[in-house]
Amino acid sequence: MPDLLMHYLPLVIFMALAALVALAFFLIPLIVAVNNPDAEKLTAYECGFDAFDDARMKFDVRFYLVSILFIIFDLEVAFLFPWAITLGKIGLLGFWSMMIFLAMLTVGFIYEWRKGALEWD
Repeated sequence: MPDLLMHYLPLVIFMALAALVALAFFLIPLIVAVNNPDAEKLTAYECGFDAFDDARMKFDVRFYLVSILFIIFDLEVAFLFPWAITLGKIGLLGFWSMMIFLAMLTVGFIYEWRKGALEWD
């Protein structure tokens, strides 16, 4: 029985270290951080607007352009990881398919750049 428990010792050590690190990440900000709340910090705030304002107000078009930009890069990252892992198995067809996909994403990025979505004035 003790021999079986020795096989689990690295797992127990790993879990104990993980619990200590998590506890440290939780407690250190409570000890070190300055807590100085005021009325402005405690107000509700959402996406640059008051949270309890008119729900039918118009948003600036830059919010939509930034969301399109996020989707472009999110898709790129989501498809690049599996592609990079299987690149040796999918061959040249898979390589050029991803190059076409990245070219389409680059066209979307250039569109965003030309529209000024990256400049927030």
